[in-house]
Amino acid sequence: MQVCLNGARGAGDGAAVPLSPRALGESAAEAVAAGARDVHVHPKSPCGKDSLAPGAVAATLAAVRSAVAALSLREAVPVGVTTGAWAEPDPAARVARIREWTVLPDHASVNWHEPGAEEVARALLDRGVGVEAGIWSGTDGAARFAASPLGPRVLRVLAEVTEHDAGAAEAAAVGLLAEIGGAWGRPVLLHGEEGGAWPVLALAARRGLASRVGLEDTLVLPDGRRARSNAELVSAALALPAAGP
Repeated sequence: MQVCLNGARGAGDGAAVPLSPRALGESAAEAVAAGARDVHVHPKSPCGKDSLAPGAVAATLAAVRSAVAALSLREAVPVGVTTGAWAEPDPAARVARIREWTVLPDHASVNWHEPGAEEVARALLDRGVGVEAGIWSGTDGAARFAASPLGPRVLRVLAEVTEHDAGAAEAAAVGLLAEIGGAWGRPVLLHGEEGGAWPVLALAARRGLASRVGLEDTLVLPDGRRARSNAELVSAALALPAAGP
């Protein structure tokens, strides 16, 4: 189970959403203690916007890794970051930022429908950073990924269902998985967002697929109550019925 700590959310989304490096570290440690075994985080600028700047990335990674390491787990917990186009719209500037990073994440997500995805993924691979290929429903990401020579080299595929309606999300997830097909033989992590988050999480559990949960994807628990933390969301997700024998 991956925990997605904050996403593009900001202060207006509530005090539970961690934004500063210190808050992100504390939230990551709580989520890992609750059972998460991978971390996805959006480093922030001082004004709270997603940032790929070397300083923001380095400070966030250091805080998260330090806090998680204090748990003294037997295995290291990988920490990844976003490379979403909203953080740096120009693809060339995105690649330049990655080449400037002084501290490297274990992996980074690349949304395959975004302009410059291939170049961004190649820059990450050149630096030894694992690539999570983000394939969103309702985009041409699956077709572009199927034709990509980088497909066999990615760490995994992030199948993201963007439908927010709970009733439509599960059907969209089934359709997205069919679009992705063999995914170059790479592992698939399936997740949804907002109103679709919990139906898609339940489907992933039934199918035995990896998934993720956190305040990036949803602010509420399965019963509709506002989540108090990423750890609370992780605990609820891990309690979902898994695939049968």
